[in-house]
Amino acid sequence: MLKNPLSSLPNALSGALALAALAATLAAPAAQAQVTTSRIGFVYTERLMTDSKMAKNADAKLTAEFSKRQKAVEEMVAKFKQTSEKFDAEAAGLGELDRTRRARELYNMQKDVERMQREFQEDLQQRKNEERAAIAQKAYKLVEQVAEQEKLDAVLVEAAWVSPRVDITDKILKLLDK
Repeated sequence: MLKNPLSSLPNALSGALALAALAATLAAPAAQAQVTTSRIGFVYTERLMTDSKMAKNADAKLTAEFSKRQKAVEEMVAKFKQTSEKFDAEAAGLGELDRTRRARELYNMQKDVERMQREFQEDLQQRKNEERAAIAQKAYKLVEQVAEQEKLDAVLVEAAWVSPRVDITDKILKLLDK
């Protein structure tokens, strides 16, 4: 029987195997010693939502869309205050029945004002969220694009501290404004 399996192989092949084994042995520590550095980027998302042209256009659009309703709410609040002040001034001279009726009317008016303000705020907030979602969706695609171009391993959106050299917010803003 064969005691050494390499002895039966041709000399050239056994030499090649020996060199390959030696190369693998030497390469393993070198690969372990080589430190791979990860590249990261950072994006201030709030700046994207406030400083971009897209965000400013959305704000202008919302202002135009809700200005009439806001004016109506403000008028309703002013009317309620005026009615309340008038009631406070005249309450002492009113009869019990009349005072109770006007107090109930004032209470109902107050509830209407509060409902109108709440609905206005809810609708405005919903539209703001929709506009911000559109900006975020476009910005996310741009962040992916920049990350691939610059070969970044990660892009962070929240951190305690960020070095200016990893901040890619301005690049994203420029792309978002195109």
